[in-house]
Amino acid sequence: MTTGTTGTIGTTGTGEAVTEEAVASLRGAADPRLRKLLSGLIRHLHDFVRETRLTQEEWEKAIGFLTATGQTCTDTRQEFILLSDVLGLSMLVETMNGDRAPGATESTVLGPFHLTESPVRRLGDDIDLVGGGEPCVVSGQVLSRDGTALPGAVLDVWQADAEGYYDVQQPDLQPAGNGRGLFTADAEGRFWFRTCVPAPYPIPTDGPVGALLRATGRHPYRPAHIHFIATADGHTPVTTHIFVAGSDYLDSDAVFAVKQSLVQEFTETDDPALAREFGVSNPFRHACFDLVLERAS
Repeated sequence: MTTGTTGTIGTTGTGEAVTEEAVASLRGAADPRLRKLLSGLIRHLHDFVRETRLTQEEWEKAIGFLTATGQTCTDTRQEFILLSDVLGLSMLVETMNGDRAPGATESTVLGPFHLTESPVRRLGDDIDLVGGGEPCVVSGQVLSRDGTALPGAVLDVWQADAEGYYDVQQPDLQPAGNGRGLFTADAEGRFWFRTCVPAPYPIPTDGPVGALLRATGRHPYRPAHIHFIATADGHTPVTTHIFVAGSDYLDSDAVFAVKQSLVQEFTETDDPALAREFGVSNPFRHACFDLVLERAS
């Protein structure tokens, strides 16, 4: 075996000594959680290299891929979140940390497009500033798990347009804030707003993540959905989606984020009086559901 200032690499060529040295180098970390996370990361990465017999060329390609991923990130695009999403890592982290009590709204991934501050809007406002899509009303109530209404709950909402694009993807075609709104529920925890029925869409494929999907024969599509972050005093916030029932790709979401409890009917409604009340043309689509929060522990 050979020895040097950096330690010992066994004659088997498996490099266990390198792994142990790298882990031991973290002994001085003041934060025990940081030490645990990095130790685990080092061990798993080293085991991956040993298991797959990673070559120098493959390692260089991986470094190049991660470099390109970082270079693709901008103020309105987070390619690393996209990478985490398509690898199922985002959903795994959410699943491990999003254990909800029975009856509480299930959480799902944040996604890569929650990057701009949603404009404050009044209840009933239209967040579809472009038009052209199928008119839709979204309404419901924010409740505590015991059924108590949560007045003043805040809902951050964002969605793609009827063509499947977010405002940040088409800054020359969509005004900033299109498909977005920050709403405050009324005294009974109720909320309602106007929009268009969102379309399924492909996640961005013009960067490294798109190249990865093509190399692995995967499609880039997400089913139609609307994002929500609901917060209320004394309760744990929930980050979730509402998926459009019957949408394509519900069974093959590119980021693995569909949960059956989050699939909602966007019911075709032919009611002139209700249309006038909501300020939409008749007929229209109506999605009605509640967001149920857990009390903060």
